[in-house]
Amino acid sequence: MKRREFLRSVGVGALGMWGAAGLLGAGNKADGAAGPSAAGAEKSSAPRKPKVLYFTRSVGFEHSVVKTGPDGQSFSDKILQKLGQQHGFDLLSTKDGRVFDGDLDQFDLFCFYHCNDPTTPESIDKAPPMTQEGMKKLLAAVEAGKGVVGLHSACYMGPRKPSQPLHPFLAMLGGEFISHGEQQKSTLRVVSPKFPGMAGLPEKITMLEEWYALHCFAPDLHVILVQETQGMKGPMYQRPPFPSTWARKHGKGRVFFTSLGHREDVWESKEFQSILIGGILWALGRAEADISPNLRTAAPQAEPAKT
Repeated sequence: MKRREFLRSVGVGALGMWGAAGLLGAGNKADGAAGPSAAGAEKSSAPRKPKVLYFTRSVGFEHSVVKTGPDGQSFSDKILQKLGQQHGFDLLSTKDGRVFDGDLDQFDLFCFYHCNDPTTPESIDKAPPMTQEGMKKLLAAVEAGKGVVGLHSACYMGPRKPSQPLHPFLAMLGGEFISHGEQQKSTLRVVSPKFPGMAGLPEKITMLEEWYALHCFAPDLHVILVQETQGMKGPMYQRPPFPSTWARKHGKGRVFFTSLGHREDVWESKEFQSILIGGILWALGRAEADISPNLRTAAPQAEPAKT
């Protein structure tokens, strides 16, 4: 296979939806004496841009938004690149699981849109798998303080028997995929309007999407969006409303997940991009939010994970 791994160094752009003062925290002044030599000191000590690893290895099924095109990029790569240009982060996009055996300290955030257990030897995209040691390194890095953003199928690690424990990656993420029905219009209800990215969005967001049915929610979830199920077609949706987008802490690391992101027009929508960049900036520590657990009030009949 022709290995796809490319680094995009994107310029720092305006923060768009929010002001820089509210999201970037402390200023960028360098230490050093004032005067003619200060300019060089400031240039050399300027903080580097955050670096995001976007991992999309696909086992069994490859979503169209992560499929590599003739130019070596996927549809979602290009949108994340644009968001990086606007919000000041670098992007490394890869399907090669061996990246997790390397230096993870270089990354500030891991963004996942893989499908199925990435340690599975064979994949539909023919990319090398993540090793078991790489998975351990990833989980340890998050525990120690790295950020994670999970998108759509990141919540699926393959079939699991009820007697089997939840995969450690899913325990870190905060929930697990059950199934999905046909694509249809449905509604998400905003239950955390002060979370980054939610400002300006309506209380209820309706769109055409492939909606995931989820369960085994971490009890400490801070739910941001709830999947409304009334009127949905498909047996997997005949249940009370449940979380679809959330944030939580895993050790010192910040974890954000949204089940959105199947369709190209969803990726293009201002609603999804606002939700996504809000989660990225929060997970990077460049935006703050109260993420007190609210599962019992936001989705009182949702099924928590067994502890």
